[in-house]
Amino acid sequence: MTAAITASVTCLALAACGDGGDPNAPLGVKDGRLTVWTLDSQPDRMGAQREIMEAFTTKTGIQTELVGIDEAQFPQLIASAAQSGTLPDVVASLGLGSVRQIDQFGLVDRDATTKVVDRLGRDTFSPAMLDLETQDGKVLAVPSDSWSQILVYRKDLFKAKGLKPPTTYADLTAAAKALTAEGKKGITLATDPADPFTSQSFETLALGNSCQLVDDAGAVTLGDQRCQRTWDLYADLVRNYSPQTKQDVDTTRASYFAGESAMVLWSAYLLDEMAGLREDALPTCPECKDDPTFLARNSGVVTAVRGPDGTGKGSFGEVAGWALMRGSDVDQGGRLIEHVMTDGYQAWLGVAPEGKFPTRPGPTKGSTAYVDAWAKLPAGVDTKKPLAEVYPPDVLASIRSSASTIDRWGIAQGRGILLGAVTSELPIPKAVAGIASASLDARQAAEQAATAVDDIRKDLN
Repeated sequence: MTAAITASVTCLALAACGDGGDPNAPLGVKDGRLTVWTLDSQPDRMGAQREIMEAFTTKTGIQTELVGIDEAQFPQLIASAAQSGTLPDVVASLGLGSVRQIDQFGLVDRDATTKVVDRLGRDTFSPAMLDLETQDGKVLAVPSDSWSQILVYRKDLFKAKGLKPPTTYADLTAAAKALTAEGKKGITLATDPADPFTSQSFETLALGNSCQLVDDAGAVTLGDQRCQRTWDLYADLVRNYSPQTKQDVDTTRASYFAGESAMVLWSAYLLDEMAGLREDALPTCPECKDDPTFLARNSGVVTAVRGPDGTGKGSFGEVAGWALMRGSDVDQGGRLIEHVMTDGYQAWLGVAPEGKFPTRPGPTKGSTAYVDAWAKLPAGVDTKKPLAEVYPPDVLASIRSSASTIDRWGIAQGRGILLGAVTSELPIPKAVAGIASASLDARQAAEQAATAVDDIRKDLN
């Protein structure tokens, strides 16, 4: 959140402005229907979600109003809604950092959300997913699905050069160097100072070396040895083996799809596009003209690149959840979430299977019914096809295994609120951009980022 937005939400949550009303007063508006905000706001996904809402209404008689919210605008919109007393009842597809930002200001009904999880059965959720959504013993959002950040690489090019899969810092660097030749780049990495994707890319590699944002005491650690190795790696790759133009979430994908780079860091949402199932993001490599599935068949996936100091326990990803808002219709909102996580769960995962891995393996303890169904769900937009029909078993197995090792900066240390602020204020992308422009070396970038994050931390205290 910007300072102004943070101030407005803080003011409302503490009832410290205006007439100083009751801080426990309901904030939502009851109009006979549930208001549901969703951050899955793309047109095709909105259509699929409306069908889920209609099925819920048919089942229960409860009317819903689904509102698509752009993720970048969410902080300002939720602050405005809180200030005007028009909060939604439920927010869907809420990321880990965002839910902690709004929870800090008392906008999340922790008790109600925890009861929903208890009714569904805690032992039916992935423990790792549930832990990431829990703070002080209370569930902030019901974890509905997750995606992993993956390093995608050209298996055919690696095989031709006799290269190892890029599972370590050393192997990644060796491959990037060997495959940078004849106008091609070994890897395309994000460098855009205004794109949170740049921060995601850095955090992905950082977690592989056990580099954390803060330590258990809350002190910023971006300048320690483990993090410095990541800054050194990122600087080497960006300056020597990646395109020199500014790279963002779209251009990195385009570079790999065009066959101009041998590796790319992207989210699992890449999988349907790489399989030629989206006409607005088709692979354009020379081989792809005759075979749209060429890249899918010739690409491997690594979910964690381990550094020399890494423990191998963490990989980057996001967990999306459903949050009940304070003052909402808790009973009806809870029933909606329970419907989505049971009768409507396959339909929910089917909104975008490539980026929605189930956080609830099955309806009962030990069941894997939802996970088994996931691989068979049709993915894509313009063309629909199950991922299992496109990708070999080892790729899908990597996605499955990464779901149990997802980690995010600040969560385990109890500083999840800092993650949301760092994502919004972009200190990591700004430092990475300094490396890319050669205005900063790796050590200076680490110092700049650490100082900026520490300033954010102090503002939050």
